[in-house]
Amino acid sequence: MKNFLGFLALIFASSMYQGQVQKEVKLVNYEELERQIQNDKDKILVVNFWSTTCAPCVKELPDFMKINEKFKNNPKYKMLLVSLDRAKDKEKVIQFIKKKKLTAEVVLLDDIKRMNTWIPRFDESWEGNIPVTIFYKSGKKIHFNEGEMSKDELENTINKNL
Repeated sequence: MKNFLGFLALIFASSMYQGQVQKEVKLVNYEELERQIQNDKDKILVVNFWSTTCAPCVKELPDFMKINEKFKNNPKYKMLLVSLDRAKDKEKVIQFIKKKKLTAEVVLLDDIKRMNTWIPRFDESWEGNIPVTIFYKSGKKIHFNEGEMSKDELENTINKNL
């Protein structure tokens, strides 16, 4: 029951954050993140793995927010930013969200001890470097991008799959 209520809270939170700066960050483990990806049916879901300490990640985020603003009202689109910062740095992540005015939903993946297990489950070629952006459509991976992604690449990948 506790897991179900947490799951419902995650779904509710994800619908609230699209298009506005969030004030709290949910800590999730791999299984919770995987469920969220699978439950975003009939959408193109852009999942970006990043960290506040990753210069290329921080560099690409303004373009990601421009694209998020462009598509935020499309019911077939959603962006999810998955922070790989440490759980103890949660407040730092919240302050970063506010400072950078991140309008996509942000979750903090608190599952570092098992990263060698979950990283290859996202993509076998992924060695753990960030930024990484994975596109899903109806819960199925359709595109994997390791490294920085330009605004045009991001927008074109979304448009091609909407």
